[in-house]
Amino acid sequence: MADLSPIDLQKALKGADYPAGQDDLVSVARNNGADDQLVQKLTRTGAKRFDGPDEVQKAVFGNE
Repeated sequence: MADLSPIDLQKALKGADYPAGQDDLVSVARNNGADDQLVQKLTRTGAKRFDGPDEVQKAVFGNE
């Protein structure tokens, strides 16, 4: 995928239960077929816990 979009992130995290740890979200994303770029962005957020999908989106896209 050339550019990661918020929709890609939502699809990758479908079924995630919040609050969730970073490792849990990476696992959900991988199980949902997320590509390496998305997984890397999740792991580089620096956050260890997320209270909801909006918080994940801000962490992933807030640094761009």
